[in-house]
Amino acid sequence: MTAEQRLNAFEGLKQFLEAYLNDDKGYTLSDKFGDLDAKLHEAQLYNGWFTKENLLKSLSGITHLLNKTDLQKALAQGRDPLHPKTVAIIMAGNIPAVGFHDLLCVLLSGNKALIKLSSDDPILIPFLLEILVLIAPDFKEQMAYAENRLSNFDAVIATGSNNSSNYFETYFGKYPHIIRKNRNSVAVITGKETAEELAALGPDIFDYYGLGCRNVSKLYVPEGYVLDPFFESVFNFGYVIDNKKYANNYEYNRALYLMGQHKFLDNNFLVIKEDATQFTSPVGVLFYEQYKNTNELIANLKSNKEQIQCIASSIKLDGIETVEFGGTQSPGFFDYPDGVDVMEFLGKL
Repeated sequence: MTAEQRLNAFEGLKQFLEAYLNDDKGYTLSDKFGDLDAKLHEAQLYNGWFTKENLLKSLSGITHLLNKTDLQKALAQGRDPLHPKTVAIIMAGNIPAVGFHDLLCVLLSGNKALIKLSSDDPILIPFLLEILVLIAPDFKEQMAYAENRLSNFDAVIATGSNNSSNYFETYFGKYPHIIRKNRNSVAVITGKETAEELAALGPDIFDYYGLGCRNVSKLYVPEGYVLDPFFESVFNFGYVIDNKKYANNYEYNRALYLMGQHKFLDNNFLVIKEDATQFTSPVGVLFYEQYKNTNELIANLKSNKEQIQCIASSIKLDGIETVEFGGTQSPGFFDYPDGVDVMEFLGKL
């Protein structure tokens, strides 16, 4: 397939998803909407974290990744490989179709994808690839699934926990690789935010029940900051407690803090606890850390950059890339996880 054919195929996939999300019955492949409905229902039954709302949010996020201008720019930065490589993609399953970005990069670059699906998310990505192959049948030769042990590959992109990354390093370290560890996102509060600005943080914290690396798991607040305005602004996100898995985690972690006589704040669906060392907060918990001034804050963020995926802030921070409140869960094509340029990596194989 030529680069233009691959580009057009992904544009077709975007159009399919947009038509589905807009319930456009006049779309060419609208007869597949019922199949996607069935897959989304199956995914909900299979994984209790994958609610319909979050599955639809994931599909919408994929359409955002498939921005044609971005894909054209990515293609223009490289060239088609003379001898396509097989890239093993070991996917995470914390949020729906979280491995799609890596898959997109490998297929768009003209290389072959050997896909190791997460046991938590085995349903949605195969269906998306079925639609892609329906649009462009030649893509079928560029992809395969690894059911058991990975073999016959040239490079690896693996996403997992800090523990699994050690395993990945041991087994795949001799291959060209991208190996990702745990990361979390943070938000900077100045104390001057409006109620609307604080409410915009809600999706950053609660989308996907806080399970994604782009979810805000920690707040940086000025010394002496009173958290009441924040609690009031995110009150409308209390629906998360209706999910049994979230509720169980919230209640468990709250009980642990009570038994340990830790100080924390609680609004019946979120625990907020001060912690100056940790970034990965448990489900149902949000950490916060106080800072004295902006210079100290910037130094802190820079020294911990290897643990932070992205930073939401209502102010500009010198030398630090930030997103607006409400923007952490809308990554574009070039918002590579861990800041590692996947297309550049693939171009050097």
